[in-house]
Amino acid sequence: MNDVQIESKSAEDTPRSLPVKMKFELLVIPESDVDRAKRFYSDLGWRLDIDFVSGENYRVVQFTPHASESSVMFGKNITAAKPGSAEGMHLIVADIEAAGKDLIRRGIEVSDLFHDVGGVFHHSNGKGIAAGPNPQRKSYASYATFSDPDGNRCPASVATQVSQTS
Repeated sequence: MNDVQIESKSAEDTPRSLPVKMKFELLVIPESDVDRAKRFYSDLGWRLDIDFVSGENYRVVQFTPHASESSVMFGKNITAAKPGSAEGMHLIVADIEAAGKDLIRRGIEVSDLFHDVGGVFHHSNGKGIAAGPNPQRKSYASYATFSDPDGNRCPASVATQVSQTS
């Protein structure tokens, strides 16, 4: 039997161990072709925040998804990571089917919907997943994936956030 305990505490219930407020705001992703990546993220409908060039060997491009407080950044000489090696960022949407259709309309190849059979989080090795959305429509439990032109799966998983009462 798999017993999973998920805890959620409000900010008032959590001991104050951090002296300053922190929030995740930026993920640097490795790209081999900055202009191709720029077209891809523009095609997603994401907002271009910056395209800064300093000489021939330095460039910074930043995009932010609609309604997000976090952004992705890529460019020339801003990371030593291998292009295509990023994975794991999750875009959270209210309607995964509508989000998938929108991505396809924008020319992005999107996987079929899938879910983790344990109901918690999908396995990176592809085992323990089943086709279709989560049968109980649990929040953060249905997924579809897409990759950028280099194969970065960084903006790859789209999880659906559904009210627990729906």
